[in-house]
Amino acid sequence: MSLLVIGVPHIARQELRPEESGQLLCVPGGQPPLWKLMDSIGSAGLRQGEEALSHPEEGLPRPSDSSELVQECLQQFKVTRAQLQQIQASLLGSMEQALRGQASPAPAVRMLPTYVGSTPHGTEQGDFVVLELGATGASLRVLWVTLTGIEGHRVEPRSQEFVIPQAVMLGAGQQLFDFAAHCLSEFLDAQPMSKQGLQLGFSFSFPCHQTGLDRSTLISWTKGFRCSGVEGQDVVQLLRDAIQRHGAYNIDVVAVVNDTVGTMMGCELGARPCEVGLVVDTGTNACYMEEARHVAVLDEDRGRVCVSVEWGSFSDAGALGPVLTTFDHTLDHESLNPGAQRFEKMIGGLYLGELVRLVLAHLARRGVLFGGGTSPALLSRGSILLEHVAEMEDPSAGAARVHAILQDLGLSPGASDVELVQHVCAAVCTRAAQLCAAALAAVLSRLQHGREQQTLQVAVATGGRVCERHPRFCSILQGTVMLLAPECDVSFIPSVDGGGRGVAMVTAVAARLAAHRRLLEETLAPFRLNHDQLAAVQAQMRKAMVKGLRGEASSLRMLPTFVRATPDGSERGDFLALDLGGTNFRVLLVRVTTGVQITSQIYSIPESVAQGSGKQLFDHIVDCIMDFQQKQGLSGQSLPLGFTFSFPCRQLGLDQGILLNWTKGFNASDCEGQDVVNLLREAITRRQAVELNVVAIVNDTVGTMMSCGYEDPRCEIGLIVGTGTNACYMEELRNVAGVPGDSGRMCINMEWGAFGDDGSLAMLSTCFDASVDQASINPGKQRFEKMISGMYLGEIVRHILLHLTSLGVLFRGQQTQRLQTRDIFKTKFLSEIERCLRPTLPPPLQGAFLSTVGDCWPWVVARSALEDEVGEAMTHLFALSSSLAPSDSLALRQVRAILEDLGLPLTSDDALMVLEVCQAVSQRAAQLCGAGVAAVVEKIRENRGLEKLAVSVGVDGTLYKLHPQ
Repeated sequence: MSLLVIGVPHIARQELRPEESGQLLCVPGGQPPLWKLMDSIGSAGLRQGEEALSHPEEGLPRPSDSSELVQECLQQFKVTRAQLQQIQASLLGSMEQALRGQASPAPAVRMLPTYVGSTPHGTEQGDFVVLELGATGASLRVLWVTLTGIEGHRVEPRSQEFVIPQAVMLGAGQQLFDFAAHCLSEFLDAQPMSKQGLQLGFSFSFPCHQTGLDRSTLISWTKGFRCSGVEGQDVVQLLRDAIQRHGAYNIDVVAVVNDTVGTMMGCELGARPCEVGLVVDTGTNACYMEEARHVAVLDEDRGRVCVSVEWGSFSDAGALGPVLTTFDHTLDHESLNPGAQRFEKMIGGLYLGELVRLVLAHLARRGVLFGGGTSPALLSRGSILLEHVAEMEDPSAGAARVHAILQDLGLSPGASDVELVQHVCAAVCTRAAQLCAAALAAVLSRLQHGREQQTLQVAVATGGRVCERHPRFCSILQGTVMLLAPECDVSFIPSVDGGGRGVAMVTAVAARLAAHRRLLEETLAPFRLNHDQLAAVQAQMRKAMVKGLRGEASSLRMLPTFVRATPDGSERGDFLALDLGGTNFRVLLVRVTTGVQITSQIYSIPESVAQGSGKQLFDHIVDCIMDFQQKQGLSGQSLPLGFTFSFPCRQLGLDQGILLNWTKGFNASDCEGQDVVNLLREAITRRQAVELNVVAIVNDTVGTMMSCGYEDPRCEIGLIVGTGTNACYMEELRNVAGVPGDSGRMCINMEWGAFGDDGSLAMLSTCFDASVDQASINPGKQRFEKMISGMYLGEIVRHILLHLTSLGVLFRGQQTQRLQTRDIFKTKFLSEIERCLRPTLPPPLQGAFLSTVGDCWPWVVARSALEDEVGEAMTHLFALSSSLAPSDSLALRQVRAILEDLGLPLTSDDALMVLEVCQAVSQRAAQLCGAGVAAVVEKIRENRGLEKLAVSVGVDGTLYKLHPQ
């Protein structure tokens, strides 16, 4: 483990020599170490191991006037490495138990969600009011915090502290909150800035049950407070009521957080994320960013949430019992809350001075200190404060300062008394730092394991008077963490202003997220289609289908394919198949016996070929066929060949197809208006070395339907959702104008990619669709395809991300050159991103189908024509509904990795928003496709006069096969 400390001396464990470990623990004045305290911390202790820890008397200081009684007292505060590890393990177990919501046995820590779901990213700006209650004991602080973002000049907060009278701390709850409202008004009266529309962050540092960012119910008072009528009440509402009673200012209480969350949120942005907050002040606590799916009470499966550990209440007898001293028991018994907050009473600044007082009083009574004399102050609870302990232990203060503090307590210390008092202070504070480190190590272990990382790199924000005023405490804390959590690379960053800025930051982040959420919803709203919109698409397509079949002007060509029947399973023989329709070209050998065996090879179509001359394109196709025949040992054989040509064609016969226009990025010259079968035959003739018998031309949609029909005789619809999109189906011949005959059926190639080219989809087109269309090689054409198919979805997403970035919603508003590069966001990334987070709802395609076909809906099963297994069932369109596992941190890491590979550095919030964009675009595509299928199956049902229809849909295409939903 490497450890980076900001604001305190850097201590690398690998460089710590035994003599240095002793120096770290010297008492003031350069005395020898109290004991080789870090035989459970420093490298010397690591080498000595537990054997050294089994001799607790070794290394103890022996001042000249020490006695067995002194040894006995100081020895009680020594904590071994094994004991620290037991506390770490026990606390970690309690944390995980509480996260799971396991109520029996009651967990020793509460693990309260704070509803803070995002850490700052540096763009937060504005003026905020902060009210702190409970962070510093018997005082209340009001701050005016101005945030200026990363680029702005830092503005120091204005603040005022108010002492809370003891009567208020122990009186009625309304009295306390009225006092807080009065302090707010007094502070704001003195501020020169505009006070209209003030947003307030409420730092309330007591155990609370939060049900929202601005809803928090007090569980129990701590830190000397015991106001009646507050426990079990929403403290935000109590504050709002008090502000309203006071009536001076219109203040919106936006968020309630504890001081620990404020400390974490106020951490200065650095090279690594600050996702842990640690406070050791009057009390002690920690918070950290947990995966939301692990917090049972939230019932949320995405993102992260800050969890307040509330470790002050940790009280596992098995772990804490061995380290509790007689003085701990006395302190607890005399406290306002006996039996509660046992861990906090060993660490918090409210108690350290009292522990020191109890030890000193005990030693004085036994004649070891102060000549056996005591004083009323020494025997009075609370007479020794944290400040006294810190000063007496501070080497720079010297013996004179210790002597003065003791004299102020009415004592007459000698030189040996001063030294022994320093030993006692060091013993009490050293144990506190070690125990705090064990708890922090448990939190770091939880973070590491929860995120499935071998090494956790994280910043810990530290705050509170113990951390700020007690450098030895911080040094011991860091060294112990190094020992107990070696897999964690930790930076400790001191809080700048006691967490006040962080509370303002929580308020600012909440405002930012709310604004970003509103902008995201406004951007994606046009992609969220409702039932009426889908029904309108279905109705428009039905009209276009009828017009196209009649030969009237329509955006659907409804082309006859001259395929008059689907397979019946009796077909046998060996066949060659060509499949051209996207960026790849396939050659297949199909052997049909009692089953179907397929051997295939994929060949690429270079862009220069796809957009070159027609002669160059078809010569390339024949070259690929020849290569395939040679590899399969078919050279010289003349097999029947079927040509899957997935572009709009007007067929004149089974082996005649006139290309109407190129799509999907193809633009080879001298092909449109030509018979593509003849173009292929001419290329075969030019190559002379190959003999091929082209017997049929079909598009990929017809091929899909026919291949699935071999397995399922109910398959009468073909659907392609890949680079492009199209559908075909078996229509009654009597409805097909231009083809002789009134009986029987014929497969109709709908060429539905052009649906909407007549403007019928204008009401669904967004500005992002318009941008993609204008940048395409065929503006104004294939409008339906450009809203559905894999060739365009990535570009739609890219344009949305650019728009959101320009609004500051994504990537901190920083435009990157990569994101401005056309086609950088491939559609496969949508599939990969969405596959990271599995669906919890029925897939949009089936949902759209169900929502548009009405009461009398057909039963549809989707089947996919796969390369290696024709007719294999791919999925059920609505016979099943998905209820799949929720997302996890691995999924978010995959999303981030995909986007970072594109040069898009992002936060967890960015990753979730990008995911939402991908889902919205993909869902609209699937819904539109589903509405189209609904139009087709309703047409078939009405053609046949059926009340219900059972039909199978053959589905293929990379987008359909690879996309998880």
